[in-house]
Amino acid sequence: MSNAPDRFALFMLGPDEKRVEIAEDTQIPNAATITLNKEDHTLGNMLRHAVLVVPGVLFCGYRVPHPLEPRTQIKIQTDGSLTPVQALQAGCESVISQIGTVRQQLRNELQAKEAQGADLAGAAGGPQLGAGAYGYGDVYGQGDAGGYVDI
Repeated sequence: MSNAPDRFALFMLGPDEKRVEIAEDTQIPNAATITLNKEDHTLGNMLRHAVLVVPGVLFCGYRVPHPLEPRTQIKIQTDGSLTPVQALQAGCESVISQIGTVRQQLRNELQAKEAQGADLAGAAGGPQLGAGAYGYGDVYGQGDAGGYVDI
């Protein structure tokens, strides 16, 4: 018998859970605490960096209250020219754009390597990355069915 939490409970929302909860801060002007349920440091740190770049943001920080609780809290304070929710939306759009850029660069590199005839898996006989039935990044032509994410 194990006391480990259910793996799916770390990222699957329950029937009454919301992915995002917003609580306005009554003690600090133009501030709010955004709780991201079923998220960890990965998204919290990316959003913190992206929101800090948004003009009008005075403060943005995040914390994970407890390592066994899959929850991240982001605190945002603005100068009043935009709301904390608008700053978060701008940060999310920035992160999505950056991820799209990285995805495109990875696809371009994969295409360039395949054009050169290079074996991306190396001499160890690992999986061949390439243009399978589901596009670049597809491993063995299985798409998501093989447990791999199609890039």
